[in-house]
Amino acid sequence: MKRVLAFDFGASSGRAMLGTYDGNSIELKEIHRFTNDPVIVNGTMYWDILRLFHEIKQGLLKAKHESEFDSIGIDTWGVDFGLLDKAGNLLENPVHYRDNRTLGMLEESFLKLPKQEFYSITGNQFMEINTAFQLLSLVLNRPDLLERTDKLLLTPDLFNYMLTGEKKAEYSIASTTQLLDAKKGVWSEKVIQTLGIPKHIFPTIVPSGTKIGVLSDEICEELGLKKCDVIAVAGHDTQSALVAVPSKEENFIFISCGTWSLIGTELEAPLINEKSDYYNITNEGGYGGRASFLKNITGLWLVQESRRQWMREGNEYSFGQLEELAMKAAPFASFIDPDAPEFSASGDIPSRIREYCRSHGQKVPETVGEMIRCINESLALKYRYSLEQISECTGLDYPAIHMVGGGIKSSQLCQFTANANGRRVIAGPVEATVLGNVALQLIAAGQIRDLAEARRIIGQSPDITRYEPDNVDAWEEAYKYYKDLILK
Repeated sequence: MKRVLAFDFGASSGRAMLGTYDGNSIELKEIHRFTNDPVIVNGTMYWDILRLFHEIKQGLLKAKHESEFDSIGIDTWGVDFGLLDKAGNLLENPVHYRDNRTLGMLEESFLKLPKQEFYSITGNQFMEINTAFQLLSLVLNRPDLLERTDKLLLTPDLFNYMLTGEKKAEYSIASTTQLLDAKKGVWSEKVIQTLGIPKHIFPTIVPSGTKIGVLSDEICEELGLKKCDVIAVAGHDTQSALVAVPSKEENFIFISCGTWSLIGTELEAPLINEKSDYYNITNEGGYGGRASFLKNITGLWLVQESRRQWMREGNEYSFGQLEELAMKAAPFASFIDPDAPEFSASGDIPSRIREYCRSHGQKVPETVGEMIRCINESLALKYRYSLEQISECTGLDYPAIHMVGGGIKSSQLCQFTANANGRRVIAGPVEATVLGNVALQLIAAGQIRDLAEARRIIGQSPDITRYEPDNVDAWEEAYKYYKDLILK
């Protein structure tokens, strides 16, 4: 038996899970779960990073009482970071990517570095939340903070540092920054210097699956733990999830479905050309130096934030209840572009959806069920739109879609995705991110041979459901309307 401990942080919650490998299969056990709540102070939205590290410690304590474990791996969302001074102390709490400090930074960056040249270097989808534009806002508005900075650590790297004292940048999380030379796999001096960011703050990049260090003496003494390895798994949760896609095919489409939906394919090398630039498709680094050619789409954030709004109004629905209500609503009544800028900030999403539909001359969704159906149908249609762009760039057809992550608990979204795309959907595993995290720790320990073996083992899971496309003609008509009205 080999046991490892995986910490998986999402934008709204996190958990610690023990992974046990018996030589044939991986068994997961959740031992700690906690919320991840941003905190707004004086108009700035922060991550409560010290409380999150406290939750890591709680997970370590619970794991100790559960069983011995051989290593630890941490994956999180992308782009956000902490800044350390020369003594290794945090200069301030990391700022949340949904904070408004990046407004207008895309346009500012293009004044310094033309958009086409910028993309040709980084191969990243342009999004104002990206690290490059967060840092540009500091260059322009808070240069004193950067002057006091010794090192920048992205979120999983920051947690690894807190556990070990080692300051390194893991490859997959570094590739979310729009500061990496995608073809060379190193920090881009051109981009960093042109944007005016101090080069010395960027740590050495290490490959996914690298042993960073061991638990520090201080952590071991405080928690009564034995020394164990800390592995830089694929620190970006999308790339950990991709490790667990149980495809037997070399060319496949995946959707990692959570707060964000990430749809793409896996390539041997980045694909950067005029067409991928035009479609604003990103190239992320993955395990083994592979490239993920994908689109970031606002995902279940729309459902999560709508649910929070209804709770503020005194109406609490489970996700299961929301799906039941959506099934009773009429189909194809109204659509949205999930990536429209009015949906990016937290707040009253249902009111914004109603206003969006009103302004586009559509039926305004009034009931809870109509609202959720509008979101799920729109997501499925946006997946198709993105898949067509990816397929056009790669020149490949993809007969099936692999959906992984917590979003596949919505059977409605999975079935809608099959219907909208006219393709079989293979949904599962739900715990893809944690399984990928665990698998990379096992590969680092020599317990699993390689990525192909990890996917074979994970593919044996009973937690996989297949959805066949249905009512395809009606969805085809809906897609034409969606493209003409919403995406024109």
